[in-house]
Amino acid sequence: MLKEKLIGLSHAQKRSIQIFADLILIWSSLWLALYLRLGGETGWVFPTPEQRWLFVLAPAMALPIYIRMGMYRAVMRYFGSQALLCIFKSVTLSFLALVMVVLAARDSGWDVLFPRSAMVSYWWLSLLLIGGLRLAAREYFMGDWLMGPAPDPAQALTEQEVGVPVAIFGAGAAGNQLLASLRLGRMYKPKAFIDDDPSLAGRVIGGLPVYPSEQIAKVIADADIKEVLLAIPSATRATRQQILFRLAGFQVHVRSIPGIMDIASGKVKVDDLQEVDIADLLGRDPVEPVEELMDFCIRDKVVLVTGAGGSIGSELCRQIINAGPSKLVLFEHNEFGLYAIHTELQGWIKAQKLPIDLIPILGSVRNSGRLIDAMAAWKVDTVYHAAAYKHVPMVEHNVAEGIMNNVFGTLKVAQAAIRCGVQNCVLISTDKAVRPTNVMGATKRLAEMVLQALSAESAPNLWGDDSGVRVVNRTRFTMVRFGNVLGSSGSVIPLFRSQIKRGGPITVTHPDITRYFMTIPEAAQLVVQAGSMGKGGDVFVLDMGEPVRIVELAHKMVMLSGLTVRDEVDPNGDIAITFTGLRPGEKLYEELLIGDNPERTAHPKIHRANEEFVDWPTMYEVLNRMNQAVKTDAYDDVRALLLDTVNGYQPTNGIVDLIHGQRIIQS
Repeated sequence: MLKEKLIGLSHAQKRSIQIFADLILIWSSLWLALYLRLGGETGWVFPTPEQRWLFVLAPAMALPIYIRMGMYRAVMRYFGSQALLCIFKSVTLSFLALVMVVLAARDSGWDVLFPRSAMVSYWWLSLLLIGGLRLAAREYFMGDWLMGPAPDPAQALTEQEVGVPVAIFGAGAAGNQLLASLRLGRMYKPKAFIDDDPSLAGRVIGGLPVYPSEQIAKVIADADIKEVLLAIPSATRATRQQILFRLAGFQVHVRSIPGIMDIASGKVKVDDLQEVDIADLLGRDPVEPVEELMDFCIRDKVVLVTGAGGSIGSELCRQIINAGPSKLVLFEHNEFGLYAIHTELQGWIKAQKLPIDLIPILGSVRNSGRLIDAMAAWKVDTVYHAAAYKHVPMVEHNVAEGIMNNVFGTLKVAQAAIRCGVQNCVLISTDKAVRPTNVMGATKRLAEMVLQALSAESAPNLWGDDSGVRVVNRTRFTMVRFGNVLGSSGSVIPLFRSQIKRGGPITVTHPDITRYFMTIPEAAQLVVQAGSMGKGGDVFVLDMGEPVRIVELAHKMVMLSGLTVRDEVDPNGDIAITFTGLRPGEKLYEELLIGDNPERTAHPKIHRANEEFVDWPTMYEVLNRMNQAVKTDAYDDVRALLLDTVNGYQPTNGIVDLIHGQRIIQS
């Protein structure tokens, strides 16, 4: 087609065509200016010999100026206001130059028939014709008018080839930029704007009508809208939640442009569409972090993060980098996870020119020597302990590993911190530690109790050290407990997305199961701030908002994908939701507190829990017995110890450790 042929020309060929077109337009503007002034009075049609030299002088004055001013560097498809301003300046400058030459010629005695009114007409006609041609060219290249037939006339165009009909929610600057980007291709066909601003209702912006949000149903039905694109990057989560609730009742795929901070930072562009952020469905706007709390344990200090390659650990590292430590030690046992976060942070440090040393250390939290070496070598000030096994069924089937990693791994991190004189040690805990029904939750509560017991000792005899030497404890231990984080490893959100992509079914364990949710960045920020408020042995809980029914979350994700749920109401729906039953150790509801009356803190989203614990001598004996039970595969003794030590532990099933079960079968 002609459009594709023109787009495929070289830059030199396109420039030559533009210069030739401008030459014709300059002659046309000059001829029309003279005709409008002289044609009615004298019947003037063709230039006289005295005027013909103007048709040589006008382009000779204009074209070099046009080239110099950069008029031929603009790409027609992206022609905008800056290019129009360039045309105005160029045409005006060339007009003034021509006027000066004509006036100088008259003063020299040349007989030039070029009335002053014709000069002004030449100027505005040049602006009209030269600017108008470029605007017309932009519409031609960006639109689908004058578009020829498809290469194969016998083959009908698919929906994608002619463009998926879409509506843009948000008629502001971001919406207009998105519209311009969509018009560059043929994948989408914008049909309308939708906006909550009543002053915009009924207006036309960028060639599209603007409808109020009350008319969403009419717009979707009349224009056969398949997708709604949210162009409201600066809207609060509460506002986005309201909009998503309105759209959830329609069979349209909802996508969004990124947040305003991501656009401003250059990470993404306005036209980078993405699936709707599930955090928007929760409607919780994160509280801005308190800078003093973010800096207290990090600014100009040496920080070590265990589990640095995990979902929580990696986000902690990102938040820590922005708080300005002198050094950040990444401690991780997974080689690829360590490589990934180290590469990402290195790039960020280099791009921002931050004076931060980044140290990647491969190691397990179950290796005391490796922990002590790392903390001592760089004189670590603050430790964030995020390394843990967190997946409930996996730990339930692998009890020994869960205990050795979650309990004894935490113990060894804490004792290494005491030995190396670390100032602050923060444990990342979980809501599943509250009245646990599974081994994972019980091990996390036991890990909390280890830190609480150590914190109460000024000079503890460290477990595993038979020398009897006591070490002065200068470390302030803090625990931070929160629920599920969106997008973390093991989260239901990526699982549901992949199941929807495959066509279903979505698997939910129970119709009434609920969970607390929080975004990973918000959780990491609150962990850092809570760690700054501890006095020693504190257990902090984060305000997770209202619990969410998982089945309702699944329904909304299906609807916002432009699909329908297959159920009794709609047996012909697209995606079925099936209930698989609670997994071993899984609870219907999660809690954040064991005791009552949590204390308020300096941060509105962080509360201090009052939790009972045992003293260090008692805990020391529990650890000895637990270690011996794990070594001898005495899983009944392991369960008995957890039942005796962890307040509220009520397992919902028998021992389902896989190796333990296989040995019973073989015996």
